[in-house]
Amino acid sequence: MGSRVDNVDKVGQQLLLVGSSGGHLAQLLALKPWYETWQRCWVTFDTPEAVSLLAGEDLIPAYHPTTRNVRNLLRNALLAARVLRRRRIAAVVTTGAGVALPFVVLARLRRIPTVYIEVYDRIDTPTLTARLCRPFLSKMLVQWDEQRRQYPEATVVGTLL
Repeated sequence: MGSRVDNVDKVGQQLLLVGSSGGHLAQLLALKPWYETWQRCWVTFDTPEAVSLLAGEDLIPAYHPTTRNVRNLLRNALLAARVLRRRRIAAVVTTGAGVALPFVVLARLRRIPTVYIEVYDRIDTPTLTARLCRPFLSKMLVQWDEQRRQYPEATVVGTLL
């Protein structure tokens, strides 16, 4: 995934995996071979599908909807501040969408590595969340070579699904 994240001492630290439910969460779940040796916690929406997929995992419910909802953006920013203050987070890994922004920004301000994986279905145009998160990222990952037109600094990791 990334040497800076892989080289972190894992004892007592957690990966924070952040993503909206649905396809964003599915793409994070596809990373299981990489994250399964880590202690981890998840931030996503409290939907029946997400709860089912993350059964047995440490799940922190985020506020939704996030699209054009300033109130939930602020609530998720407070949630991010609380989570990042109370837990020893080694890195934040996200596929978006709106729930990711406050976690990425606040993690970066705390010097916690931040990794964004652009979703597989946005090949020709960047997502709004990726554009907003980009200045705060330690690493940008994409799933298609074509996505490097929008993100020349990105590392191509191949498709997750």
